[in-house]
Amino acid sequence: MPEVLKAPLVVEFPFTRSLGPVQSAFLTGLREKVVLGVRTADGRTLVPPVEYDPVTAEELSDLVEVAPTGTVTTWAWNHEPRRGQPLGTPFAWVLVKLDGADTALLHALDVPGPDAVRTGMRVRVRWAAERSGAITDIACFEPHDGAPDEPAGRDGRFEDMVTGIVAPARLDYVYSPGRAQAAYIAGLAERKTLGERCPSCRKVYVPPKGACPTCGVATSEQVEVGPRGTVTTYCIVNIKAKNLDIEVPYVYAHIALDGAGLALHGRIGGIPYDEVRMGLRVEPVWSEDGRYPDHYRPTGEPDADYETYKEML
Repeated sequence: MPEVLKAPLVVEFPFTRSLGPVQSAFLTGLREKVVLGVRTADGRTLVPPVEYDPVTAEELSDLVEVAPTGTVTTWAWNHEPRRGQPLGTPFAWVLVKLDGADTALLHALDVPGPDAVRTGMRVRVRWAAERSGAITDIACFEPHDGAPDEPAGRDGRFEDMVTGIVAPARLDYVYSPGRAQAAYIAGLAERKTLGERCPSCRKVYVPPKGACPTCGVATSEQVEVGPRGTVTTYCIVNIKAKNLDIEVPYVYAHIALDGAGLALHGRIGGIPYDEVRMGLRVEPVWSEDGRYPDHYRPTGEPDADYETYKEML
């Protein structure tokens, strides 16, 4: 039985956003060990605060302090914490209605096991030792048997307000390519590009998926395409990607390989970025280990006529 291919993959990017006055005050308050909510016209206090009433859509701005103590309304046990979660040991995810609030805040509860947490238990914020104006300034919640803490009545006005945050987004997963793409990957190792032809519409798909997305039938007939192809459309990249050793600006293009029924992605090199154009004829330049083309470069042929690739835009 052939080996099943699989590989760990990570998709990660930093998401940067600015903050409005409500979220700015909330996160600045956490930095100062203050939990703020926002009061609605009918007297409800929402924590975390939002900029618009979820019931009436009315704009909200009346910030009020609530206590750092509260009550667990529901919970779930996390027996295996993942990278970036609040605690490195097993903990409970809890919804906590802080004293003075009418809605619950989601965070971690530090307890030794699931038998130590229950709906209705009293808890208190454990503040992080170093705080920067983020939800992680609350390190977690911890059990609390004392009286409710009394808020000092802060109204959301602080010095040096937090005006923006960077939230890293990351997805870790294991990818297994399946029969069709495993053959495609094996072909690349031999410096060949393999597609599969649909038995119904006769279109050749590269990379192959094992089925025709148009006709809905399985594909199995392998077809070698390229190696040359035509740029059908492209974009100029001006933002340098993390861990990618390519100087900007550079061009990333859709390339219709000769004999293929749709275009694949590839970087264009060997030509100034502002000279890349639709119809440019290109060929692959393979990486040293031969596993995949590093980029595509011009062949020197005349540009392809638009009519020959317009269906693959």
